[in-house]
Amino acid sequence: MTKRTRLPDVEGRSKKLWMNGDGTCDVELIPSLRSFTYDRDALMPQTAALRLDFYEAAAERLAGKGVRTVFRERLDSISYRADYVPAPPFEVIVKNVATGSTVRKYPGLFPEGHRFQPPVVKFDYRIDPEDQPIGEDYLRAAGVDVTAFRECALQCNDALRSWLAPLDLWDFCLVVGVGADGGPVVNSEVSPDCMRLRDEAGNPLDKDLFRQGADESTVVRAWTDLVRRIRG
Repeated sequence: MTKRTRLPDVEGRSKKLWMNGDGTCDVELIPSLRSFTYDRDALMPQTAALRLDFYEAAAERLAGKGVRTVFRERLDSISYRADYVPAPPFEVIVKNVATGSTVRKYPGLFPEGHRFQPPVVKFDYRIDPEDQPIGEDYLRAAGVDVTAFRECALQCNDALRSWLAPLDLWDFCLVVGVGADGGPVVNSEVSPDCMRLRDEAGNPLDKDLFRQGADESTVVRAWTDLVRRIRG
């Protein structure tokens, strides 16, 4: 692990951040998993490295498809260097399948497992204790280029689904910021912690394991197998 000589400039639930003064920052992942809906909050030490294993590979794949992320290079098992792009107070969610908040917040509108063609893109305002849907007109009024953010999220969806097949990507969330050139940049990690991903038999390979009550060894085993698969 990289030695730090000072306290982090920013510390949240899932990461610590040190500013480098050159437009980059160093990020250290915290091995925390949290689900407001299922009232679970835990530290699972081995999950941070597995999240970064996946993110490192995903960032490379997305870059190859023309999607910009902040990821620059890995520093150690749980740390990486990134471009510093301020994170907005909302996230972008892509839904390929109706599950989770879709069926919980809008009961009766879509059955569990309904497949969206084309995918649904929605925006949530990031606020404790639970993120809340926010109308796109509010974002436009706040100066957000909603069209560019939607296109970025859908481009990510196409790249990830192609890469992960035959695994089934049900949904995922991103924090997207604005780069120096005014274009969208994926600011958040891309990992099993921020998506729903199923194997060929329909078994979860993501944070749904944690939501459903799995212990650390079960989560670590599933995520380790997932990382092996994506590395080929």
